Amino acid sequence: MRTLDAGADKPLPFLTDATEANPALGVRAYRTTRRDPEVLDHQLEALAKAEAETEAKVWVMAPMISTAEEAQAFTEKARSYGLKTAGMMIEVPSAAIMADKMFEYADFASIGTNDLTQYVMAADRLLSSLADLSTAWQPAVLRLIKQACDGAAPHGRPVGVCGEAAADPALATVLVGLGVASLSMTARALPDVDAVLKSVDLAECQRLAGLATSSATAEEARQAVRAELPILEELGL
Repeated sequence: MRTLDAGADKPLPFLTDATEANPALGVRAYRTTRRDPEVLDHQLEALAKAEAETEAKVWVMAPMISTAEEAQAFTEKARSYGLKTAGMMIEVPSAAIMADKMFEYADFASIGTNDLTQYVMAADRLLSSLADLSTAWQPAVLRLIKQACDGAAPHGRPVGVCGEAAADPALATVLVGLGVASLSMTARALPDVDAVLKSVDLAECQRLAGLATSSATAEEARQAVRAELPILEELGL
């Protein structure tokens, strides 16, 4: 479960300030606890109650975690309500860069590729005129994903990817090669991603990830990886 990600393109009048000049960089998501901490408290209380009354094992994560202090504060608060597995979203570049410190507290993470790309490339994810910048194939984005996974590995923490980046079968192989443990995508993408991942092993995924991260541009990365996956043509992708 992700706690409330209010703000920016998801405004909530009772929680976010519509007059902020730059809401994507403002008080959104976990940052709303700075002025309305009780909203997070209510969510954690409800999740703990739901877990206690069912057989579910709840994993809870907070969006827009930016510092190790925030990671520590959120995980400690979640555990204070009896939620044993507490993690974070990695959407802010600082979280990926400082992942080794973040995972001293966070039990797991999910990389939000849409927001991470937006912040790495300084390109509004909702602006179609900047669509060429807003792709997770950007080598800078892929390098940060690798850095996040590398920071998690010594702690034995799993890192997943959400957003639709993993719905691209070629990019899915790269993400696995970078160290991502789980992929999220729309149901209609599952058969193609499944077929492509079954055609390679981990070593091949790691090699493809190396091709992508060493490329100079997003399109160069995409073409370099696709050229090594003949199954894509067989699938008509």
